[in-house]
Amino acid sequence: MTWEMPEKWARAGAPPSWSSKKPSWGTEEERRARANDREYNEKFQYASNCIKTSKYNILTFLPVNLFEQFQEVANTYFLFLLILQLIPQVSSLSWFTTIVPLVLVLAITAVKDATDDYFRHKSDNQVNNRQSQVLINGSLQQEQWMNVCVGDIIKLENNQFVAVREGHCPSRETNMKVRQAIPVTSELGDISRLAKFDGEVVCEPPNNKLDRFSGTLYWKESKFPLSNQNTLLRGCVLRNTEWCFGLVVFAGPDTKLMQNSGRTKFKRTSIDRLMNTLVLWIFGFLVCMGVILAIGNAIWEHEVGTRFQAYLPWDEAVDSAFFSGFLSFWSYIIILNTVVPISLYVSVEVIRLGHSYFINWDKKMFCVKRRTPAEARTTTLNEELGQVEYVFSDKTGTLTQNIMVFNKCSISGRSYGDVFDVLGHKAELGERPEPVDFSFNPLADKKFLFWDPTLLEAVKMGDPHTHEFFRLLSLCHTVMSEEKNEGELYYKAQSPDEGALVTAARNFGFVFRSRTPKTITVYEMGIAVTYQLLAILDFNNIRKRMSVIVRNPEGRIRLYCKGADTILLDRLHPSTQELLSTTTDHLNEYAGEGLRTLVLAYKDLDEEYYGEWAQRRLQASLAQDSREDRLASVYEEVESDMVLLGATAIEDKLQQGVPETIALLTLANIKIWVLTGDKQETAVNIGYSCKMLTDDMTEVFVVTGHTVLEVREELRAHGCISPSQENGALSGSVFQAHALEADMELEFLETACACKAVICCRVTPLQKAQVVELVKKHKKAVTLAIGDGANDVSMIKTAHIGVGISGQEGIQAVLASDYSFSQFKFLQRLLLVHGRWSYLRMCKFLCYFFYKNFAFTMVHFWFGFFCGFSAQVGHPQPLLACVRDGLCPCMEYPKLYEPGQLNLLFNKREFFICIAQGIYTSVLMFFIPYGVFAEATRDDGTQLADYQSFAVTVATSLVIVVSVSGWTPATGHFFIWGSLAVYFAILFAMHSNGLFGMFPNQFRFVGESLWLLRELGR
Repeated sequence: MTWEMPEKWARAGAPPSWSSKKPSWGTEEERRARANDREYNEKFQYASNCIKTSKYNILTFLPVNLFEQFQEVANTYFLFLLILQLIPQVSSLSWFTTIVPLVLVLAITAVKDATDDYFRHKSDNQVNNRQSQVLINGSLQQEQWMNVCVGDIIKLENNQFVAVREGHCPSRETNMKVRQAIPVTSELGDISRLAKFDGEVVCEPPNNKLDRFSGTLYWKESKFPLSNQNTLLRGCVLRNTEWCFGLVVFAGPDTKLMQNSGRTKFKRTSIDRLMNTLVLWIFGFLVCMGVILAIGNAIWEHEVGTRFQAYLPWDEAVDSAFFSGFLSFWSYIIILNTVVPISLYVSVEVIRLGHSYFINWDKKMFCVKRRTPAEARTTTLNEELGQVEYVFSDKTGTLTQNIMVFNKCSISGRSYGDVFDVLGHKAELGERPEPVDFSFNPLADKKFLFWDPTLLEAVKMGDPHTHEFFRLLSLCHTVMSEEKNEGELYYKAQSPDEGALVTAARNFGFVFRSRTPKTITVYEMGIAVTYQLLAILDFNNIRKRMSVIVRNPEGRIRLYCKGADTILLDRLHPSTQELLSTTTDHLNEYAGEGLRTLVLAYKDLDEEYYGEWAQRRLQASLAQDSREDRLASVYEEVESDMVLLGATAIEDKLQQGVPETIALLTLANIKIWVLTGDKQETAVNIGYSCKMLTDDMTEVFVVTGHTVLEVREELRAHGCISPSQENGALSGSVFQAHALEADMELEFLETACACKAVICCRVTPLQKAQVVELVKKHKKAVTLAIGDGANDVSMIKTAHIGVGISGQEGIQAVLASDYSFSQFKFLQRLLLVHGRWSYLRMCKFLCYFFYKNFAFTMVHFWFGFFCGFSAQVGHPQPLLACVRDGLCPCMEYPKLYEPGQLNLLFNKREFFICIAQGIYTSVLMFFIPYGVFAEATRDDGTQLADYQSFAVTVATSLVIVVSVSGWTPATGHFFIWGSLAVYFAILFAMHSNGLFGMFPNQFRFVGESLWLLRELGR
């Protein structure tokens, strides 16, 4: 029973007697589920299977959504301004000048939230109403999925999803996973026997660990262990199995799918953080201006205003100059609020959205082979792409293709895979003869190529070591086979490595044909041999090895093991010392060629020892506490004193364009660190292959200490490196573990950051994240992590920017990422084109925005000194347009990327320059027209202009000056003249006789006051 990944099910049950207790959410210590007994299971009040991911309904949408939106400080601030504008004694502006943009922002956000929630409702209904076959009262009945309960037995059929849409798998892995029913329940094949099944499962409480499950089945006074191998996860797809029955253990929000659907940590850019700080400063500046003008108003009213009460009487609520100043303060807060306008946040989000679409639409980042476009999975980090200083990259599947090819091997001290010419020299790829002919094997994979004929000769001649080597490869794996037509075998492997090794054994005459929960059938040189499968000792990132224990037809029990050399070589029998030395030399040779290596070994077990060991394994698997640790200890015991058989070398070629991409990013002053689990020699070779390490470097040093003291001494020896030197640092496995300890991390960081290239080998997924966190914490630099597999998720989430490669290892990395594409070479375009453009545009926009806001707003401030501080506006609100700039190609000139890394284009200094320019512009645009109009008269002695004429003149001057400040030869004509044309068209419309006649209070044409006084004087 297999699938494409993830959620929780178990073919099993639990202890019949126990005292009922009710678990509370978040405190459940264990889960109990009895088969075919809903009444018993209902006592625990487990969550129902109804999925609810939606947030609103028709009644709650408006109040809840508005409450959420007003959690934003900006929205609350502008709501406060709106309330102020509704107070007649305070407001000099019409309330609609604030309510229109506020309502528009709230409405747009509400529509977006409503649309998202509509699709969540639709998805929930689709899942909840899906029909399932449930065993109820002795027969299979159609039941809606939301009515399925814990303890129910349900039936699944081949290619059926476990009640979820295909896009909702928690890990979205596409590799096959082997899952099997435990033997005691696998015999319950018919409905009548299943209806009588009353087993009870006791297992771990709900959690989000996709690769772990620990439980026990209690049935017929016996206990049976349950593990992840016996579970189906919600969202997986059943493959290679016509049907199966499963006992529901977790339902609804308790399932691993829902447990993994928590919110991802929100990432903010450095510009966001700076902008928030600047907005606070601006608000403080706004308050200071309001206080100054309020004090001016109080003084003016006390000294001057009291003498004009007949002409300018106070409102009824105003009883003193002080209170007039108090009201004036709030009036000026309204008038001057444009220094922090609501449009700032809206405009920034619109720009970011546009940049995200530019990335999605970029045809140069589209992979034709996989039909995969680039995808911006977030809109909040685009400008941060233009400031990256450190790139942390996985190797396998990211720099390489992750398409594994069996290249070489070492069997009993002899190396195979190289081809030699007549002079005994190694033949290059282009000089090699025809590949090995596998026509003797009708089941061979025709796409498999191997060049050394001596290995096939050894197999045909019956060499026992060679036969045992390929027998191990054909038995020690979790690959599933599928035979659609006679002789047409298709392998589905959990990893490309396993697929490559099983395919190699297949071509050399040891064909893995099929498997059952208890047997594996292999065709050995055309003869079918069925082995009894006694135990599988699974691979994980801690063990770094996998073993199987089988019994051959003659009754001999043997353990076969394959794994990393650093793990397996320490578990060999002392008698293999001579062979170990030769094999180690071969391993180093293979690693030096950039090949991925594994060591193979076996161990014979007698019946008595195996029986005792199997009993200890059973006891460990039934343990309720520390089950995994106990199993690991039992595995360690049997995986010792093994006999070395040989080693494999698999080629994983570099992706197209990787060396060129790394070279270009290096020229842009971006430091690239490769974090890989491979051994040192392989990592060095890859470093040279992708041009991270070059012969021009003054030194390439390796830190290989095995203790904290040794590592510290090596770090200090290399710690005096000048950052200007071109060095490559390579960290060894133990070095990496020790170097990340708190008392050594600064020494490691100082040494590594002084190097031009850094490669960390033998690192675990957790250590990858620790390296990224170390640089983030101490270097204060923008980091980017890129990877393609589940092992890279923690690193991707830790970095400022996470990039996922959609490749051979599923798309779990893509789901955790901020940006995704299919090939590493697209990273150069993401950073040097889209990243730089986004950063430049955002910086220019913000500088222009703050400049024009201060230019327009400060005019009101100056006007306050000439209008008795009466909180009148100095000009009408203008119409503005954003100007687009032309950009130089950073792909051709990588050094143009550096301003973003140094944060030169928008920082506190640039901000103060912008507001100083804005204030200077406001001074010129206010006082020059004022000087012209103040004393100017017509021929008849009347004043040249009134308040409206002066205001329109100031506003028009500001529009022209501010617009032309963004002039660029390429696009300036269209945007600037277009913007000015629209402005003047609206201006003439607003001050026309027609609009004045229809709406005299809203549209006052130029010269209205002068015209009115003349009419009254007649």
